[in-house]
Amino acid sequence: MAQELYTRTNQKIYFAGLALEALGDAQESRAMNAQALIQAERESALFHLYGALLGLCHEIAGFYRLPQAAAPRAELLLSRDVLDAIAIPEMAELVELAQQPETWLAQLLKAYADLFRPPVATKQPKGDVTQPLIQAVSLDAPEVLALSREELESWRQNLKGLAVRFREGLSEC
Repeated sequence: MAQELYTRTNQKIYFAGLALEALGDAQESRAMNAQALIQAERESALFHLYGALLGLCHEIAGFYRLPQAAAPRAELLLSRDVLDAIAIPEMAELVELAQQPETWLAQLLKAYADLFRPPVATKQPKGDVTQPLIQAVSLDAPEVLALSREELESWRQNLKGLAVRFREGLSEC
């Protein structure tokens, strides 16, 4: 494989697609370990999507010869500090997407960061011995739904579209 920066981005986007196909197969499976396969493929797809984002950041940073071009995490490149040093339109767009919590990119970054957080046990309602049939339920924390295959595929397509568009428009400062 060529040692061009874009090859890593393309590879990660492709791997994410393979993981999403396997996720679809796992969701249709009736195997005893189907739930484990679903979780494993979901995490694999998320891992590769993050890798593709990092690869895209490396492409842009390498093209503009930024000092942070070898950053090990995308968040190190998706900051206002990088933009303050040199105005790069592609990086500015990524930073804007990353900083708006409702965007697909911010959600991808949050989901990836959540992979490294320890599981939190759900709070059990306190039992009142005088009223055994009534349970107190806290509505403070909403139930966290697992990422759907469709949402992950949407992120993959958005990332793929950004990569193609950025590559067409990259120009020297």
